[in-house]
Amino acid sequence: MTALTANCPACGGPIAWKTGSSMVLVCEYCGSVVARGDRTVESIGKVADLVETGSPLQLGLSGRFGGIGFELVGRAQLQHESGGVWDEWYAHFTNDNWGWLAEAQGRFYLTFAQKQPSAELPPYDALVVGQPVVLPGSLEFVVAEKAMARAVSGRGEMPYVLDAGASYHYADLSGPAGAFATLDYSQDPPLLFVGRQLTLDGLGIAASAAAGAGAGAAAAAPEREARQIKATELYCPECRGPLTLRAPDQSQRVTCPNCGGLLDVSGGRLAWLKALEPPKIPPLIALGSVGTLLQTKWTVLGFLERSVTADGVRYPWHEYLLYEPRAGFCWLTESDGHWSFVEAVAPGDVQPLGRNVRCHGKLFRVFQLGNAVVDYVMGEFYWRIEAGESVASTDYIAPPEMLSREESEGEINWSLGSYLEPAQVQRAFGLKKLPPPVGVAPHQPYRHGGLGKMWLGLLAAALLTRVALSVAFPHKDAFASRYDLAPLTGSDGSQVVFSEPFQLYGRRNIAVTLTAPVDQSWLYVEGDLINESTGLVQSFTSSVEYYHGHDSDGSWSEGDRAPRVLLRPLPAGTYTMRLECQWEHWNQPLAVDARVEQGVTNLTHLLVVLGVISLFPILGLLYRLRFEKRRWSQSDYAPVWAREQGDS
Repeated sequence: MTALTANCPACGGPIAWKTGSSMVLVCEYCGSVVARGDRTVESIGKVADLVETGSPLQLGLSGRFGGIGFELVGRAQLQHESGGVWDEWYAHFTNDNWGWLAEAQGRFYLTFAQKQPSAELPPYDALVVGQPVVLPGSLEFVVAEKAMARAVSGRGEMPYVLDAGASYHYADLSGPAGAFATLDYSQDPPLLFVGRQLTLDGLGIAASAAAGAGAGAAAAAPEREARQIKATELYCPECRGPLTLRAPDQSQRVTCPNCGGLLDVSGGRLAWLKALEPPKIPPLIALGSVGTLLQTKWTVLGFLERSVTADGVRYPWHEYLLYEPRAGFCWLTESDGHWSFVEAVAPGDVQPLGRNVRCHGKLFRVFQLGNAVVDYVMGEFYWRIEAGESVASTDYIAPPEMLSREESEGEINWSLGSYLEPAQVQRAFGLKKLPPPVGVAPHQPYRHGGLGKMWLGLLAAALLTRVALSVAFPHKDAFASRYDLAPLTGSDGSQVVFSEPFQLYGRRNIAVTLTAPVDQSWLYVEGDLINESTGLVQSFTSSVEYYHGHDSDGSWSEGDRAPRVLLRPLPAGTYTMRLECQWEHWNQPLAVDARVEQGVTNLTHLLVVLGVISLFPILGLLYRLRFEKRRWSQSDYAPVWAREQGDS
């Protein structure tokens, strides 16, 4: 499409529209908002200078989404009612469609205007933060924020008339898997924009966005650099001490390192707010420190102490604000020596399940709730933080992660914390040894897990060993014979018999089985296995008995007519078996069958081995229960956990 060119009616400078769908253009020379008509152009006012936000984006920058290329041709700046400023970029696609690329706190949201019946869109006053909303087309979202915005400034082309200074209500909606929507109540009926959260890589924008920008971006670079240099050269209006802003384009609050005062940052200017008491515990990581966590180099911008109070007891913790221009803001938290890396989570990715929630396919159990209060702040922050600021908070755990919900008036935020060992933080920031953790953190992982798998492995090894031994030393009959015992002349006598010589192999279990047709009687045998070469004797005893009858409970029986006696392996050699027999009906003959086997399975040994192996998981389970009890003793839902353990 051929660009429409004209001269600014306010200053006479050359202006050019790149897209046919743009309604207005902001003159880059004088900041006038120029609207085009069928034959003429008209100046409809001026906008203020842009507030530098440290954006990696620039006008003229190209990208690609859904296989279609686009160019950033317009930029609007809006201010939140709490003071924060964010950018919205007008993206013109090569298929003549357009979208809005919103940028806030290092996150990017690409949305497209939807043509839907206004009757299906909820009114602003009917929205409640945290409530589910079904938009036209069965799109399910959660209200993440409802607030008021004010148009501040702009550059380039716009598809609407930019009314600098005008305010309007809006609601941001969050859906699963990064889905995002905005309800714009600047007009009636409201406007609906639907899209998703994306990374710069997902937008097809190179790591160095400015390097890939067009001539317009290159021209803007010196101005941006000058703003950043100017913003870093500041002095405290109270004590006149120097201070350095490490993220001048993002900060809304900063504390003076000289007098400890809390200052408001507005467009590179500082305004004194109030004096702050020094923290009871100084930061363990110095402000301005740079460290690498999760393959990203972070700068520590701020430090704050927060706490909740339960049953009159105050429970404090510390938070370090981390910043990286492309990744945005994250947090490093510390409580009783336990550390966590915390990232924002879209509310639409959290699904309630009774009192618990599910996020990213994982179940998180509710752990505790309360009012989190800001007790002390130090450094820079991207929102207008105040000491005494309070939000309603709820923590959910799925070790090693903790999901936290914080709700204030008009906004709900979710964050996901991943447990870190102190050594990880030490290495990342080059610190000396940090204080050791105290107690058990809510989401601290159990470090001695896997005993169940180890037990199964040892069990399998024991069974495989038993099978291997059975194959290597198979079962074999060494000797078998029958002996007819003649009647005795007295009840205190016995009869001795000897077997024929037989061979025994070494390193094989031995079983001796004596069988006799006893009935309501017994046979007692004292036996010996005698090595004919060495005279080694292995003694054993066997009781053959069988009794039966009837009583009030029915039929019964006891005893064994063919008991087996297990013996330890003997050295290989030729053996003779000696049997000395006594039996109850000594005045009657009795036939006895004797059998010697080798390679038999000794279940007693196997059971002993399995018992020893099972001690480890049993002790591990007891220790795990003790660990979990210590964890849940801190929870508001400790009784619920205890009942669940009893039920299981």
